[in-house]
Amino acid sequence: MVTMPAKSGKRRRRSQFGAERREHSRLYGALDLGTNNCRLLIAKPVGQGFRVAASFSRIVRLGEGLGATGHLSIEAMKRSVDALSVCADKLRSLNVLKSRNIATEACRRAENCDEFLAMIAAETGLEFETITYEEEARLALLGCQSLLTDGLPYALVFDIGGGSTELTWARRKEANRFQILDVLSLPFGVVTLAEECGSADMDMVQYEELVSSIADHLPPFCRRNKIHEFVKDGQVQMLGTSGTVTTLGAIHLDLPYYSRSHIDGLVIDFGALDQATRLLSGLDYEHRSQLPCIGKERAELVVPGCAILDAIKRSWPVGKLSIADRGLREGMLMELMTSDGIPIVGNPSERSQQEARNIKHLANQEI
Repeated sequence: MVTMPAKSGKRRRRSQFGAERREHSRLYGALDLGTNNCRLLIAKPVGQGFRVAASFSRIVRLGEGLGATGHLSIEAMKRSVDALSVCADKLRSLNVLKSRNIATEACRRAENCDEFLAMIAAETGLEFETITYEEEARLALLGCQSLLTDGLPYALVFDIGGGSTELTWARRKEANRFQILDVLSLPFGVVTLAEECGSADMDMVQYEELVSSIADHLPPFCRRNKIHEFVKDGQVQMLGTSGTVTTLGAIHLDLPYYSRSHIDGLVIDFGALDQATRLLSGLDYEHRSQLPCIGKERAELVVPGCAILDAIKRSWPVGKLSIADRGLREGMLMELMTSDGIPIVGNPSERSQQEARNIKHLANQEI
């Protein structure tokens, strides 16, 4: 959690990013700096849930070249600090009461992470924590577990990121509440795989080789949790929270532009996912970039994401996938609010009318 001093003046002193406000108008922030994206959500409690008041997303490619050098590049750090400056301005201008700011895989791996976080603090006033992959998986599950509605005893939840992919094996404790049993963090995501491939396009032989190499990382996780046995017995629900699965959902629905209301909570069978994957992987970069909900910045990343998803689907043939357009940030918001004694049941988040108008543009920037 971050605190920032208020400006001095005749008005009553303010707490972090704002004044001591009545509970109904409190605003909370969740800022996630990933390998590819910088993303912010600001929300206020409403009933037993919360409503998003503002959001921000920008592709910053923080992890660009990290695999080859082990360091965050000067250019990538500058891009990220520029985006974080916008986030800091939003947090201050909206008088956000509390914010949690996290960094994930790129900062976990970078040898110059401490130098970078010091740069962020000096130039934006924001203090960041680099979280473990276990904490990342926990927050993602917390933010999206309310979508696990099949009533099955087990859930396999995955988050395909830019620099890593987290898989969470969880057991239902009660309605929409799950206990994490095991977490697997794969040391690759859409950005790292795209860089390793070296080309925005690959033929089907290359694609299948990539899927196979990803799948090779999964058997130990499967064996120690006996996941295949539970899948065979029909006791497992699968949920994905990432730009890869939300994009495939939009392709499946043939949306003219991205709509969170159509995607969040959507359930797609594996056959339909295969069709969407074949469509995307069969197109070259230029044609993929022209599809609604993808664009040039995402066109080279979506096929590696499909390969990760295919490896997961083939390893555990659950038969259908629930899609979440929520995760880390929603999980952080829920914890910030509950720590202040505000009851949050599940995650019935809502977006303001302005956010609904902006969602097309915001979602098109996210991966």
